[in-house]
Amino acid sequence: MLLPRLYPILDAGCFPDANAMLAAAEELAAAGCALLQYRNKQGTARQMLEEARELRARLGVSVKLIMNDRADLCLAAGFDGLHLGQDDLLPKSARRILGPDRWLGVSTHNPEQLAEADKASADYLAIGPIFATTSKANPDPVVGLEGLRRARELTRKPLVAIGGITRANARSVIDAGADAVAVISDLLRDPRKSAEEFLRVLG
Repeated sequence: MLLPRLYPILDAGCFPDANAMLAAAEELAAAGCALLQYRNKQGTARQMLEEARELRARLGVSVKLIMNDRADLCLAAGFDGLHLGQDDLLPKSARRILGPDRWLGVSTHNPEQLAEADKASADYLAIGPIFATTSKANPDPVVGLEGLRRARELTRKPLVAIGGITRANARSVIDAGADAVAVISDLLRDPRKSAEEFLRVLG
């Protein structure tokens, strides 16, 4: 699989309402983003499904859509893949639900978790936080670029770096071995212009 360099995460908690989030998604797609993750930690299942279906309807098939956490909603909304955290479903359980064709990503925060996830049927692995982040209430310890380089040595799967990544430091993250950068905060203001700048930096 080939991951796009920029992997925006639409976190519903970062927007005043669903319409603002959907508008941001359209801006990101217009900028050329080919992959988006939808994350909603507070919403009800019904709310999440409605928002997910609306994302799918507005973005069509030109953007790959990844659901955070919920394998059932991934299928129900017709998304292209699922992203799991360390406290979510086990990858093998998720794979049984998803079938062979949808993408499956797993978040890791240290070499042990990464090595474990590497043995699973995940299509890509995420490592982070690379830098200090404000997007999580209780973030894991920062792994830094050194931790990212180590992660790169431990897996041949595509590697997504996450945590505190901005236009200013994104290039250093790719140079340290990441295939893609996941971004939340630095895409919130003027999403289209921000994404275009990221894509230029990432080359």
